[in-house]
Amino acid sequence: MSIIYKYFKTPLGSMMGAATDEGICLFDFEYRRSMSSIQKRIQDGLQMDYKEGEHPFLDKLEQQINEYIAGTRKEFDLPLHFVGTDFQKKVWNGLLQIPYGETRSYKQQSIFLGDVKAIRAVGTANGQNGIAIIVPCHRVIGENGSLIGYGGGLSKKKWLLEHEAKHCGKSLQMGIFES
Repeated sequence: MSIIYKYFKTPLGSMMGAATDEGICLFDFEYRRSMSSIQKRIQDGLQMDYKEGEHPFLDKLEQQINEYIAGTRKEFDLPLHFVGTDFQKKVWNGLLQIPYGETRSYKQQSIFLGDVKAIRAVGTANGQNGIAIIVPCHRVIGENGSLIGYGGGLSKKKWLLEHEAKHCGKSLQMGIFES
């Protein structure tokens, strides 16, 4: 068995998607600084090699990402195959609970996950998310509303938040959505 991958062109640049028969295990910016370490974590965790090719989950990913970019999809319906520690998986599942068009601070996310003192650990796990956009780590911001901490770069985070605000009828002011 292999991890099947392919590249996708998006308005945010080239992204790499990868899947196993369990689900999407990677969707991230091709030129992200930590991409190689995320790929290695997945490869080592699954004990599989990467192979370029086609997979039904990647076809579904492409369709849903195109709908998201077009503003017609607000929720993803994709099987996800998280590869990481139990804590990382908890954080990534918590990210899935942040609704489209909303943001949370790292502190709010830590409280949501049950430990206000885990802000740094939550931030670190957030940064190790390898399934961008679908697992919406871009929706986590600084407590003062600042756009901080996005592996794809702050310009991409800003684009994603503005895109969601536009399709929710909200405005984005200093990272905070306002009706």
